[in-house]
Amino acid sequence: MEPHLVSQTAAVLLTVAAIGGAVMAVIRFSGAPHPPAWLAMLHGFLAAAAVTLLVYAALTVGLPPLANIAVILFLAAAAGGAYLNLEYHWKARPLPKWLVGVHAGIAVVGFLLLLGSIFSTPA
Repeated sequence: MEPHLVSQTAAVLLTVAAIGGAVMAVIRFSGAPHPPAWLAMLHGFLAAAAVTLLVYAALTVGLPPLANIAVILFLAAAAGGAYLNLEYHWKARPLPKWLVGVHAGIAVVGFLLLLGSIFSTPA
């Protein structure tokens, strides 16, 4: 397993997940109580696939330090996303805008660190 290729694959998956996350944020901040369930599930599954790849690589072949920090942030963002889904979305309660922002902020910082790791490490 090549850590650089795993990081790149995860970054592609996270890019698609981030697009879905941005769409969901626009939906929520435009006044709807929550986005469609299918979009939330797609977002979560893509992000979970990427984080699973990164965790596996970190525990087996190792990742650069920036990528390791990104993994920790992605795990925190995943916990926040799971909380949003289970405590609000599935109970048909409006998603708290502040928590959506915190979830997104942590994920964006993790994504930027992952990209920094990818572009600063030779292939």
